Amino acid sequence: MKSIAALAAGLACLATVGSAAGHLPDLGGREVVVVTENAYPPLQFLDADGNAIGWEYDAMAEIAERLNITVTYENISWDAMIPAVSEGQYDMGMTGITIREDRAEVVDFSDSYMTSQMVMMVRGDEDRFTDAASFAADPDLLMAAQPGTTPFYVGVYDVLDGDEANPRIKLMETFGATVQALRAGDVDLVLTDGTAGNGYVDASDGGLKIIGGPLGTEDFGFIFPKGSDLVEPMNAAIASMAEDGTLEALNVKWFLEYKLGQ
Repeated sequence: MKSIAALAAGLACLATVGSAAGHLPDLGGREVVVVTENAYPPLQFLDADGNAIGWEYDAMAEIAERLNITVTYENISWDAMIPAVSEGQYDMGMTGITIREDRAEVVDFSDSYMTSQMVMMVRGDEDRFTDAASFAADPDLLMAAQPGTTPFYVGVYDVLDGDEANPRIKLMETFGATVQALRAGDVDLVLTDGTAGNGYVDASDGGLKIIGGPLGTEDFGFIFPKGSDLVEPMNAAIASMAEDGTLEALNVKWFLEYKLGQ
């Protein structure tokens, strides 16, 4: 674990971005419309007062300052996001989107701003299974997933039998709905990346836990319409934030310091 001094030094980078941003393109205050789901803590979600907050919002605020853009936000469901961005309805999308070849056929991705691992999230008192194999072996156990997401495909191909119509997978519109179904006992498993999973577990007061080992690694990126001229400057901003410690500082803030639900 890093020392407190090292973490503090990383956080200080958030206040000293000017020198790192000096070589970045100036987009002249250009308006960029970003669409998100607000259902993937701690990357982006609504707090108790209904304010949209999270890692990605802080990152976009940094990017806006470094590139001289004006960001406005719209909200959309996950299943509609990639098609909407692909069609040019929005300039950019963010919601912890895994960089995948099939998605890259219809949208352009930024460089990765975060790497995470898929984990199994269950209720805190779950004792019927301890890993993917023991879950798959019990036909009475159910999982929830959003269609077309990485957790859906991992559930189908890495946990179950490869049948995308397997009735053991209950499809839901939002990630938040899958967690609610888990907590209510309607399903027994939710697959999620470690970042969001740890956020929900930390906020659950023992109601949720992570079991088993990681099921794979995924890189997150922002999405854009094909051929967007925003990709190159966004990549430059992400690189500068990695170089000066800002990305690490955001990780510290949202994954070590912030407690969901407070």
